[in-house]
Amino acid sequence: MTSERFEVQRTIPAPPGAIFRVLCDPQGHVAIDSSGMLLDATGAPVSAVGDSFAVHMDREALNDLPMGEYDVTVSISTFEVDREIAWTILGRIRPQIGHVYGYKLEPADAGTLVTSYYDWSNIDPQWKEANIFPILPESALRATLGILARTVARGYPGAAP
Repeated sequence: MTSERFEVQRTIPAPPGAIFRVLCDPQGHVAIDSSGMLLDATGAPVSAVGDSFAVHMDREALNDLPMGEYDVTVSISTFEVDREIAWTILGRIRPQIGHVYGYKLEPADAGTLVTSYYDWSNIDPQWKEANIFPILPESALRATLGILARTVARGYPGAAP
């Protein structure tokens, strides 16, 4: 882990496929968001690199920048069924920022070891100079893993094995 990447882990008592289905579903992203910024999502579940969906955001949840409500596109950059999914965020901002969010899933005796990561090491130099990263603290990733565990345990639609 570097100072430009957070990685947190949690074992979730569910098979990788059940967890992966939540992470592929745009509404799954909204369901497990710990930041409060994701209001809703539009689009079909993703199934390959290059797939995308829209997320309707509210930056006021962070109370850091007066951006209000806006939309972004989640663009899938890594997709390995039941193993790893990652994406970057595309928006109206130019240049595009280039930060990456993702999850790695590894079978474990008690279910699945889930690694959540947030990487801003390759963001555009303009955004590095702005010194606004990380946008979310490491604790937000940890909280999202807790919400993911609860969401899968409660039988999120499509998450059943």
